[in-house]
Amino acid sequence: MNRKEKPENQQRAGDRGQWASKTEYVLVVAGNVVGLGNVWRFPYLCYKNGGGAFLLPYGLLALVCGIPLFLLEISVGQYTQEGFITCWRKICPLAQGIGYAHFVLKLYDFSYIVIQVWALFYLVFSFRSQLPWASCDNPWNTANCMGLQIMNSSSPNVTNTTSAATEFWERRVLGMSAGIEELGSVRWDLALCLLVCWVFCYFSIWKSIKSSGKVAYFTATFPYVMLLILLIRGLTLPGAFEGIYFYLYPNLKGLANLEVWIEAGSQIYFSYSVSLGTLIALGSYNKYNNNCYRDCFWLCLLNSATSLVAGFVVFSVLGFMAQKLGVSVDNVAESGPGLAFIAYPQATAMMPLPQFWTVCFFLMLILLSVDTHFVAVECFITSVRDMFPKLFYKRGRHEIFVLLICVFFFLTHLILVTEGGIYIFQLLDYYACTRACHYFMSLSMCLAVAWSFGADHMIDIIENMVGQRPFVFFKLCWKYIIPLLSVISFILYLVDYTHLRFNNSYVYPDWAYVLGWTMTFSSLVMVPLWAAGQMFLTSGTFRQRLSALCRPEDPAWLKRKMEEEETTVVLQ
Repeated sequence: MNRKEKPENQQRAGDRGQWASKTEYVLVVAGNVVGLGNVWRFPYLCYKNGGGAFLLPYGLLALVCGIPLFLLEISVGQYTQEGFITCWRKICPLAQGIGYAHFVLKLYDFSYIVIQVWALFYLVFSFRSQLPWASCDNPWNTANCMGLQIMNSSSPNVTNTTSAATEFWERRVLGMSAGIEELGSVRWDLALCLLVCWVFCYFSIWKSIKSSGKVAYFTATFPYVMLLILLIRGLTLPGAFEGIYFYLYPNLKGLANLEVWIEAGSQIYFSYSVSLGTLIALGSYNKYNNNCYRDCFWLCLLNSATSLVAGFVVFSVLGFMAQKLGVSVDNVAESGPGLAFIAYPQATAMMPLPQFWTVCFFLMLILLSVDTHFVAVECFITSVRDMFPKLFYKRGRHEIFVLLICVFFFLTHLILVTEGGIYIFQLLDYYACTRACHYFMSLSMCLAVAWSFGADHMIDIIENMVGQRPFVFFKLCWKYIIPLLSVISFILYLVDYTHLRFNNSYVYPDWAYVLGWTMTFSSLVMVPLWAAGQMFLTSGTFRQRLSALCRPEDPAWLKRKMEEEETTVVLQ
């Protein structure tokens, strides 16, 4: 069959724009999905949940959840040529609440820019002749501070002492208050870093994909240069292979633990960026006949391979650090901010040429997070513009809209760089972007596409776009496996829920937990609220309303698309 772009799609693409080249598209998507989770989350999860044995549930869930959802979202975007809100009008209008849920999730997701802020702050200090987290000779240090020299000659677990790296993080960078009740003042050095990050974001997306595609040539590739340099250095350090042993030594007993499988699934959702709407918006800028089916496999493989290699980078250095301190690797292994801003900087400070290795590490962190962030903002703006095309698809208006968005969120995020900002960030991370949201969104999307729009219909559309029919396995995943696993995981999340504690010690006030759950349900409630509202506003019997709302908004549009394909076959 000779595939061709649809005239309506071409007209739409002319207004919205399309990727200048396949390379730009691949780099932007790769930059989005390969992020901090690959470096500071996957290695620790692998070590904690059975080492090499963890790769079995991780790989299995990548096959039955990650890759099918990745393909589903990219295909929906490429087929509809719409952002993550308006795309549902051409799939299942009753499910447009999914798009509004993604809209709310994006508002919370922008808060992760604070990680860039912290990394940029560390990068600036990395050029000092004496790394400030290596010694206790600084104004912010306390009498309980323990520098590297002392740590090298004694156990780091001495009571009533804190490492210089911890004190730099908590007292100099964060200036931590006693709790979320005490926000304190804005840390103006962090606020300046926040301004720099938002300025970079603006100039990365101010021309939409025309600028973001060009920026991705650097932001998506340079982290791999840094990763390679750190990998080579890490593997040549004494104690490196002891760290790698802890990272990958298989513990098959862990496979019997349900928590291991849940952790593997959450990592797949987190690192593949599925269920967030981002992939729908990125796919919408593709040409109609782009081979999204092949892209899906390669991009998912790249993501998982990067996670695996990042584990060698992290644990080789942690093995070196453990040997230097005379402790086992499990005493220094960390995840999240603890790894990036305490353990790893402390380890690089013990190496020869510590400034160079620290600069490499924080440059990599910044670039891993920067493209994830500006892509999220770009997808948010894309979806809003698609709702009001006559308003925003005019010369000059896009740039102004992007500027207003960046300024608004810069001002909003100043709360994250206050003395109590870390407590707010942890609350957002734990509740607003929780696993429950991923599970609920994936369940809703599969019900809308596979059961309402039709899994067979979606398979036919992908075949029409790429010239290759996807395996029937994808249909089974969309219709049965993913919905079933999502429901089970969602229920288990609610059953196993525990209140957030900061550093396993600070207990948030009750109002903070109420606020957290409000953030969780503020996105989830969009799906049933939209469906109920549309059912109420549509005329007819219940069955007539349901039938009308489960079909594309413009059936004639869909009919014309299929007729054009039939005409093409006849002409051949």
